[in-house]
Amino acid sequence: MAFSVTFVGTIKCFMMRKYYIYPALCLAMGFTALVSCKSTPEQAASTPAHATETVTPDKAIKIEPLPASPEFADAALSIKDVTTVPVGKDSVKVTINYTVDHYELKKQTDAPTAKECNNSAQGQHIHFILDNKPYAALYEPTHSFTVPVNSKHDVMSFLSRSYHESLKNKGAGVLLRFAIDEKGAYKKLENPKTPMIFYSRPKGDYVGNDTKNVLLDFYVYNTTLSETGDKVKVTINGNAFTISHWVPQFIQNAPMGSMKVKLELIDKDGKNISGDHTAVERDVQLAQQEPMK
Repeated sequence: MAFSVTFVGTIKCFMMRKYYIYPALCLAMGFTALVSCKSTPEQAASTPAHATETVTPDKAIKIEPLPASPEFADAALSIKDVTTVPVGKDSVKVTINYTVDHYELKKQTDAPTAKECNNSAQGQHIHFILDNKPYAALYEPTHSFTVPVNSKHDVMSFLSRSYHESLKNKGAGVLLRFAIDEKGAYKKLENPKTPMIFYSRPKGDYVGNDTKNVLLDFYVYNTTLSETGDKVKVTINGNAFTISHWVPQFIQNAPMGSMKVKLELIDKDGKNISGDHTAVERDVQLAQQEPMK
């Protein structure tokens, strides 16, 4: 009996210990699991539930040649006459009247490109560039502007498609160099014989879809671009490109905000060509939507 009691007592004691130890062990294991599975505040903040991280790589600015545009091989632009009128004692109003042959101003250019970039709702026009400043779009073959007395100027004019791409065939552009003397008299000067480049596009502000394909175009004078000859160096927000053929380009992947575009004429050795109108720079603005910021 003593053995039996002792045995039973031992068993009861063991069972009692087991009874109390088991819940404690489970509680400890549960607490450990709870602690190990619970995120710290720092972890919760850095990896919220159901969060996905999207990484968008920076797209480099690039230029791509435009698709082929309709040809206007017979289109021609010439200056019919130039008249002047004094404005006060120190300025002169100059009026240039043009003749346009085999080309219809104010007509929409029938080309897919018209839907791929900025396109003028007023149609085909003339680009009037005074001293390589931003051009004026002319929808009538005449234009007036004011210049100071005792000054010299260059006016480059050329025909443009409705989406602002210049016509580059012979006769579609004309250069006028003139001077106004101290008395306000107009004098036509001999045109220069040195290579020149006149900036055309991009220009102004671009919003929404117009930012996807931004037209880059210019007008070269007294030179022919080639792989072995003169070229145009284009720098866009610090990214440099070399163009060896006179063809328009689309600027793509341009970031929103200010975009700086610089054009430079360079020779076959990559050196800058000196002279009038051999380098020009512009700032334009791009935005996803109005208002521009």
